[in-house]
Amino acid sequence: MIGTQRIGALGALALAALLASACFSTSSGKSASGWLQPSPSLRQQIDDQIKRLPWTHGIERVEQISWLATVGEPAYEQLLELCTDPRADVAASAVAALGATRDSRLVEPLRAVKWKAGDDRSLRFERARCFVRLGDWTQLGALIDGLAEEDAWARAWCLAALREVTGQDLGFDPRAEAPERAQGLERWRTWYSSRTSEGILTPSR
Repeated sequence: MIGTQRIGALGALALAALLASACFSTSSGKSASGWLQPSPSLRQQIDDQIKRLPWTHGIERVEQISWLATVGEPAYEQLLELCTDPRADVAASAVAALGATRDSRLVEPLRAVKWKAGDDRSLRFERARCFVRLGDWTQLGALIDGLAEEDAWARAWCLAALREVTGQDLGFDPRAEAPERAQGLERWRTWYSSRTSEGILTPSR
């Protein structure tokens, strides 16, 4: 999921979709897990998008993620199930859609997901961004660690995620030479350590 199209496009499209005044019909019932259920017609639309998602690419995949994020709660149950897909890019797409909702009620269900995609780098970063977007900043460390990646696009992606939630970049330049990047990384780790010692990032029980 990390690439040139994804760094800027996903955030912009997801935000635009969330701000749009689209209306989706839902039923009055809730699932056993407590989520609001979609109407039959909306459920069919969600099913169609999720079935197509593994076979889409680029901007089409980004648009699907944005649409599912806009649907919101009626799509949560299916998106949480999709997080267990063994294909890392598919699981990461579901995580991206859930994170874009900014609904903090999703933190605990996501913590309970039985991940099957292994330790895939892009999924690990997307999962960290999702948690911090939902308000669980204990995952910031994974994004900070991403600033040490050899891949410049991975560094830029992690910095963009950190900037989105903290509002700062601490002078880190993902395109700089290694010594300068090392200094920037140290600033981020010092910042993270100070917040952890203050209890701000202490994991909740």
